[in-house]
Amino acid sequence: MRRIVVLMIVVVGSLAATGAWAQSICMDCHFSYTNGMHARGVGACNMCHTMHNSQDGALVDPDSPNGNQYLLVDSTPSDVCLQCHAGFVSNTLGTDPANPPTEVGAGNFVFLLEDNLNDGYNGALSPIPGDKAGHNVQAPGWGLNADGTLTTSPGGSFPANELGCTSCHDPHGNDSFRMLNGTGPVQNGLFSFDSAAPMAVGLSIYHGSERQDRHTAYNAGMSAWCGNCHGDFHANDTKFKHPANEAIGADVATTYNLYLGTSDPAGGSAPTAYLTQVPFEDPGVVYTGTAGPGAASRIMCLSCHRAHGSSAPSAGRWDFNVTYLADDGVESGSYPLPNPYGDPAQRSLCNKCHAKDEFSLIP
Repeated sequence: MRRIVVLMIVVVGSLAATGAWAQSICMDCHFSYTNGMHARGVGACNMCHTMHNSQDGALVDPDSPNGNQYLLVDSTPSDVCLQCHAGFVSNTLGTDPANPPTEVGAGNFVFLLEDNLNDGYNGALSPIPGDKAGHNVQAPGWGLNADGTLTTSPGGSFPANELGCTSCHDPHGNDSFRMLNGTGPVQNGLFSFDSAAPMAVGLSIYHGSERQDRHTAYNAGMSAWCGNCHGDFHANDTKFKHPANEAIGADVATTYNLYLGTSDPAGGSAPTAYLTQVPFEDPGVVYTGTAGPGAASRIMCLSCHRAHGSSAPSAGRWDFNVTYLADDGVESGSYPLPNPYGDPAQRSLCNKCHAKDEFSLIP
């Protein structure tokens, strides 16, 4: 036994000398904190809160010398969230809108920092500002501010100048997908949700990029949950709007399952038809599933939009203003969203469901 202890000491000493042991300890602590921070009120409180706004003779939050009402370590809740989620976990907010982090589903707030998103005709001379790229959360320490045009959520009444990470997510943790807020008051009573959090299964934030066999699985309730702030945005008796939260139907399901791009609109098959850029909602979807929809599968808000943001206006999963995906990023100079089919003549991904480009195979 004594010899084993000696051997352990030698090994530890060797690791410490090379720095590997110290790195391992740091990583273990970091993962422990991030996994425990949001543990329904029993996590690492001091990662987000400070009792006295001081540490070792310096202010914890120099921007708030008198502290703030929530005893936060930064000026706003979103600024606090982004200390981790724009740092170690940069898939929420990257540093360069032209070179975004790995996509894991919700998109990235970095596109809010773009100066132009317009890749439509003459888009370079008619810029669409980056605050149209998605949800404008309030995190001034990271350059994110209120929407420059809208004062309330489109279709609803949530105040745009109060939007933050905690508008959608419960910072103390719950059992919902992505800790999304459920029914009841949010942001200390600022607003109230009528619809429950959606049912879904997502990738781990450490799991790498989404792909056909590794993606968020949306099961139920997403559009209703988005409607907490946006109302029944696509239901309007006086003006046609694209349906949402409705069954896809047999015809659209067949089109989706056959579609393999502009150059091969009928070459696919249902078992391998799933496309991460055009997801659908179904109780049977699993995060490793590759199958396309059935007639009862549903279209939802996130079939066409990213929850956080994208380099297309209105947080589009693809740019709705371009005819060919190869045109994305050309006029604006913004990040070109990936073309899942690789074909330079590939047209809008609306065709995954609608297949209106069968006879438009020549650019």
